[in-house]
Amino acid sequence: MRRADRLFQIVQHLRGGRLVTAQKLGTWLEVSERTIYRDIADLQSTGVPIDGEAGVGYMMREGFDLPPLMFTRDEIVALVAGARMVRAFGGAAMARAADEALVKIGAVLPDAEK
Repeated sequence: MRRADRLFQIVQHLRGGRLVTAQKLGTWLEVSERTIYRDIADLQSTGVPIDGEAGVGYMMREGFDLPPLMFTRDEIVALVAGARMVRAFGGAAMARAADEALVKIGAVLPDAEK
């Protein structure tokens, strides 16, 4: 996994609002605790509001938001196809969730990609 992807995954995991240890993050991302400590320190130095300390755990302060996601054309096709399959075969609740997901995906797409 590229470092940028790992940093993004750490941020996504910490946004859950629960205390997470470096050990759990390291196991999940298949890297050492030391790597997680370095990654957390780097994220904090760039302004990402992560609270916590080594040995205790880390969590994200509320209110932190990432910029909108940018999808490739293939990712968009895969997401739309998957949502349509869920809508067709997943029951009423899943169909509603798929429709809501498609609306959210459409909201972040440039006009040329819609």
